[in-house]
Amino acid sequence: MKFGYLGVNSAAGIRPGRLAAELESRGYESMWMPEHSHIPADRRTPYPAGGELPDGYYHMMSPLVSLAAAAEATNTLTLATGICLALEHDLVDLATMASTLDVLSEGRLLLGIGAGWNAEELANHRPDLPFRSRYGALIERVIALRTLWADDPAACDGRWDQVASSWVYPKPLRQRIPIALGLAGSVGLPLAAAHADEWCPIDVEMHAPDGRMSPSAAIQQFRLAVAGAGRDPTDVPITIFAMKPPRADIVERYGALGVHRVVFGPMAMTQHRADDTLRQLDTIQPLLAPHTG
Repeated sequence: MKFGYLGVNSAAGIRPGRLAAELESRGYESMWMPEHSHIPADRRTPYPAGGELPDGYYHMMSPLVSLAAAAEATNTLTLATGICLALEHDLVDLATMASTLDVLSEGRLLLGIGAGWNAEELANHRPDLPFRSRYGALIERVIALRTLWADDPAACDGRWDQVASSWVYPKPLRQRIPIALGLAGSVGLPLAAAHADEWCPIDVEMHAPDGRMSPSAAIQQFRLAVAGAGRDPTDVPITIFAMKPPRADIVERYGALGVHRVVFGPMAMTQHRADDTLRQLDTIQPLLAPHTG
């Protein structure tokens, strides 16, 4: 099993290059950076986890810029967005920023993307896109990104994304950047099964048909959906964001379910100092030892 770490990525916290170097030296395989470009002051959309929105959401830096700093500080660490709100970017700009980072990191980028939960945030970026239409628009964007990365020249003519035949450079090192989709609900899961290179749900959002939290039931449902889409479930790795306090039994349980990677979250999605992050990594380290040697 592989292990990743999700940082809050605020300017007040640990610098991404330092965090990346720490993770690589401790045996982590990947570092994940979240994204919220802004939080509208008139937000009406409730926080999915309930309660007040933690202040880390207000202070997130750009994930791709932070991952570029991490690339310079490391040699093997996978650099992942967890997740990129792909619909809140210009298509060509996102394609070229991602491929530039992929080239500069020698092919280490994993682009985790999602549809987002904050309706007001998306509306600021895309007043043309109804919030209820975001899932279809996201899959169209996944297809468009892959087209711009692979075709030469490339063109897109979708409902939400259009690009006239163009030269779009640079190309990723392998003409493709793996895309992990973090869609776990009844609408999103089948889309991830049909289109994702990897699936990266949050464990507390993985449910059985009766509504109870159940990563095992959600994984079973996902693999059936992958097969139903005409794909081999073994070709679509599963990453789980483990947002509850890290425990050895949770790691073992996910390993027994065939999970490819476990990503540990921060203590809370609040701003915290570098020393606090390092202390948390010290606490988690014994969980990695049996698996990383």
